[in-house]
Amino acid sequence: MKFTVEQQTLADAVSWVSRSLSNRPIMTALLGIVIDVEKDQVFLSGSDLETSSKVHFSADINQTGKVLVPGKLLAEISRSLPNKPVTVQLDGSRVLVTSGTAKFTLPTLSLNDYPTLPELPETTGMIPSDIFATAVAQVAVAAGRDDSLPTLTGIHVEINHDTITLAATDRYRLAVREVQWQATTPDLETSALLRARTLAEAAKSLVGIKTLSISLTPAASHDRLVGFISDGKSMTSRMLDGTFPPYRHLLPQNITTTAVVEVALLLDSVRRVALVTDKTVPLRLSFNEFTLELEAGAGEEAQATEVLDISLIGEPISIAFNPTFLADGLQAVGTPYVQISFTGSNKPAILTGKQERDGEPIENYRYLLMPMRYAS
Repeated sequence: MKFTVEQQTLADAVSWVSRSLSNRPIMTALLGIVIDVEKDQVFLSGSDLETSSKVHFSADINQTGKVLVPGKLLAEISRSLPNKPVTVQLDGSRVLVTSGTAKFTLPTLSLNDYPTLPELPETTGMIPSDIFATAVAQVAVAAGRDDSLPTLTGIHVEINHDTITLAATDRYRLAVREVQWQATTPDLETSALLRARTLAEAAKSLVGIKTLSISLTPAASHDRLVGFISDGKSMTSRMLDGTFPPYRHLLPQNITTTAVVEVALLLDSVRRVALVTDKTVPLRLSFNEFTLELEAGAGEEAQATEVLDISLIGEPISIAFNPTFLADGLQAVGTPYVQISFTGSNKPAILTGKQERDGEPIENYRYLLMPMRYAS
């Protein structure tokens, strides 16, 4: 086995595949990346049995062959090589990686122990990759991090004809984003629960690629998989078991008060005022006709206050939020202004984006935030 390829091409391919590798795999072979050199293409693959990634690229091929090498080490080496052509060659039980005057020798792992990776399901639909990446990032921020509650670590994907609805919650906040896509079947209706970390990594890595194809196995299939493919890169991931909690009834309908604030100013203020506290202590916000007062700390502890100009419709309201969760939501709306809608000081608030202070709210993304109790 021997081939030569540009350093950036190799580094990009190895980086994509290495995302599916586990730091503590159940078998040694899963530490590796498979390099399969055929007549006109080089194929790389890696897996942790839950998620599998594949990529292929063109190279100057001198000799075909197949080998398994330590994946994380290959990724670090590929990134650090000089920006020159890289030659990868099997020499006995070792793989030589050479670029300019830089030379590395890697051990090989047993290919016999490597599992057969799942095939991609048939394409379910297509979507511009940048739109999908933005939507996933907006929702993934609200996914749980506690692996003892696996259902809450996922993103619920609901497909209804030409609309995909993504939702995630950690019980303290809920993010919901709707996007349009092109389904291969016009009357398609299905849903899946996917790992938020896997989905976020895949989406982030595919930014800059024009179109992303998404594949979902049928609901009746024994092997419940989701697949992504674009520009020579593909990934499959097993769906999470369990049922995502019903969430639509949580989105308040009877809004009594709305406030519009410039996102950058509010985000800076939240971060400054929260310096005197931590994420377990509430940040208090008092919304009045023209101003918003932020306050943290009490008694003999450090304290901070700040006042911002706002636009308010409805009755004044005082409420408290987890400052980290509030900052996450402000960043996720991705617009110059945010509209915060209330139904009461002890009920969830909804954040939606606005391009202009007096413009219409952008309803395709909603970030629901539960209030925190605080001593008055």
